[in-house]
Amino acid sequence: MSVVVGLDIGTTKIACFVGVENEHGKIEIISMGHSDSLGVSRGMVANIDKTVQSIKKAVEEAQSRVDGELKIKIVNVGIAGQHIKSAQHRGMITRPDIDEQITQKDIDTLIEDMYRLAMNPGEEIIHVLPQEYIVDDMKGITNPIGCPGIRLEANFHVITGHVQAGKNINRCVELSGLQTKDLILEPLASAEAVLSDEEKEGGVVLVDIGGGTTDVAIFAEGVIRHTAVIPFGGNSITDDIKDGCSILKGHAEKLKVQFGCALASETQEHEIVCIPSFKGREPKEISVKNLARIIQARMEEILECVYFEIKKSGFERKLNAGIVLTGGGAQLKHITQLCEYVTGIDTRVGYPTEHLASTNTIENLTSPIYSTGIGLVLMGFKNNRPGKQVKVENTNETLAEERTKTIKEHSKGTIKGGYFDKIKDGIGKTFGRLFEDEE
Repeated sequence: MSVVVGLDIGTTKIACFVGVENEHGKIEIISMGHSDSLGVSRGMVANIDKTVQSIKKAVEEAQSRVDGELKIKIVNVGIAGQHIKSAQHRGMITRPDIDEQITQKDIDTLIEDMYRLAMNPGEEIIHVLPQEYIVDDMKGITNPIGCPGIRLEANFHVITGHVQAGKNINRCVELSGLQTKDLILEPLASAEAVLSDEEKEGGVVLVDIGGGTTDVAIFAEGVIRHTAVIPFGGNSITDDIKDGCSILKGHAEKLKVQFGCALASETQEHEIVCIPSFKGREPKEISVKNLARIIQARMEEILECVYFEIKKSGFERKLNAGIVLTGGGAQLKHITQLCEYVTGIDTRVGYPTEHLASTNTIENLTSPIYSTGIGLVLMGFKNNRPGKQVKVENTNETLAEERTKTIKEHSKGTIKGGYFDKIKDGIGKTFGRLFEDEE
């Protein structure tokens, strides 16, 4: 039985999901565990000890729900935060023979060249995502394997991050007694959970409103076109409520969750919520409409930043599938109406169970807050599966077998000397030996 574990290390929560593939090829989530995130700020690890404690608690809860023979050891981990950046680049290689057909090896060489781009000090490439290939000036090729040609080019979406941020995540995972199989950009994981292939083909914006940040990923023609991280999220709303109503942060969070609304016009003037005040003082009365005004002001700011990224991408007129909201912020009442008002683009809320088997029985699995964790499981299974095969007729059986290859982003999985290697190198000799043994 194939098993994949996803570990979402977020700003407000840490969640662990265990997924299996059933006999029909569908993914089932058989266990989950979650805990409050105590050591993460804006998507980045700020306190390793507290983060390790939270990871252990979440993993122990997930472990208690599965068969004792199944031990949670190897996990796919998400990475996000303000340090994440993206850019467009074009790569090119020249092949020796025009009649020789392109193979996966040529694609690997092209992608490896992208990983050698010069970065700012402390930054390294996390993902190199091909968008389209060009063979001898023939543009718009999605799969060049089997095409003859001398010059192979490609447009790439390159995502970078700080090596230290990755080291801290990996150190926390290792100190929790786990091993990191892969680091995956969280917006990509969330997109895997809540978007359909048709939406990605037609043009869609994923907006994951988390606790510390809001992640944006734009897809068109089936591939990713733009990513961005906005440094505001649900915690920013909570802080605004705390300051605007002069209450404790814990009370502000409960107010947001239980009575929060993204449109002040949808609330009643006479609605009042009474909450405990500081010691020795009378309980405080909070107007639900004033609460909604505070929330709406911050959400408008976040959505305006999202709209700026949409216009910046150049795909504003090509988003036939509109905007899909997910993450904790997507649970606010009337959030879709506010998003449509700010951006003028059709909006829906994305739920992470859309690509799972219907037999999942775990409570609250449909909540948008679990999109990233479930997406990490789905990405793990996707990376382990062969992709679309392209058959090339050839009288030479050996060549035909070589050219009937699966096109992948990179067949080796990880580039030697890339981001994942660098975060492993910084952990220390003990953890270094652990990875060497695994290899």
